[in-house]
Amino acid sequence: MQCYDIKKGGLYALHDKTVRNRRRVDRARIWHFAELGSGLPGSSCQDYCAVRPGRADGNIGMTQVAKSAPDGYTILVASSSYVVNPSLYAKNPYDPFKDFAPVTLAAASPNILVVNSDFPVKSVKELVDLIKKEPGKYNYAMPGTGTTPHLAGELFKLSFKLDLTTVPFNGAGPAIQSAVAGHTPIAFTALPPTAPQVQGGKLRGLAVTSTKRSSALPDVPTMAEAGVTGQESETMQGILLPAGTPKEIIALLNREIVKVMALPDVKQKCAQLGFDPVADKPDEFAAYIKKEVDKWGKVIKDAKIPQIQ
Repeated sequence: MQCYDIKKGGLYALHDKTVRNRRRVDRARIWHFAELGSGLPGSSCQDYCAVRPGRADGNIGMTQVAKSAPDGYTILVASSSYVVNPSLYAKNPYDPFKDFAPVTLAAASPNILVVNSDFPVKSVKELVDLIKKEPGKYNYAMPGTGTTPHLAGELFKLSFKLDLTTVPFNGAGPAIQSAVAGHTPIAFTALPPTAPQVQGGKLRGLAVTSTKRSSALPDVPTMAEAGVTGQESETMQGILLPAGTPKEIIALLNREIVKVMALPDVKQKCAQLGFDPVADKPDEFAAYIKKEVDKWGKVIKDAKIPQIQ
C-alpha cells in the first residue's frame, strides 16, 4: 500500500517510474490512476492512498482496501481479477458485492484472438473449421490461469465444442512471443500488449472481443462482425472504495473521474494503450460487476477449471 499526495504530483511521479520500469503489463493500471489523480479533488490538499493489487492475483491488495476506513481516501484500482477471483479461488478473501462500493468503470480494453502470420486461416470461421477438421492437433496460448484472455479462450472452446489444447504462460509477453514464433500459433491475449505485433505483421488479428472495434486496431473486426456472438470479454480498470463510504463521497469521486476521463489528452493516452474510456455511474458499474462475476463463474465451472486452494 502506497500513499501519494496528488497536490504535489506524487502520482505522476509514480506514473513516470512505472513507464520506465514496465516489467508487468498490469502496471498500466497505475497510469490510469495517475491520470485520474490530476483531476480528482486534489485541490483540497488531501492525501489519497493508491493501492495496486499485486500478488495472489490482486487478493492481497483488494483485502487491504476492504479493511480500510471508508473515508474516501483509500481507492482501489481493480482489474478483472476482481470479478474472476470469487469463482477462481476456493476461499476468496473478499466479497465483491458486500466489501466494496463501486465508483466507476473508468476504462476497459478488449481481448483479441490472434494467429501467427503464417497460420493458414484469415477469419474466425476458417479457424473454427480447421480445428474441427483436425481435433486435438492445435493449441492456443494465453497469459495465465483465470485471466480474462484465458476465460475468453475457454468460452470460445465451449461455444463451438472445440478440441483445442490450452497452454498457459506466465504473462502476456511469453504468450505473445510463443504465438509469434509459431510454437502456439493461436492465442487469446489482452489487446494492449498484442497490438504492436499485429500492427507489425507478425500476428494476424482475427477478432477483438468487444462490442465495437478498437481504435488501436480499427481493421480487426469484432467477434460479432466475424459471425460469432456471445464472446464479449475485456480487461476492466475499475475504481472502488471500501464498503460503507458515504454516498456523497462516492458521488464526488464519480463526478470528478467522469470529467477527467472525458479530457481529450486522457482519451488519447487511453487509445494509445488500447483502452476505451467508460466512466459510468456507480449503479451501472455495480450491475456490470454482478454480470461479470456470474458470467465468468459459469465459464470456470463449465470449462472445469480447477479452483485455486
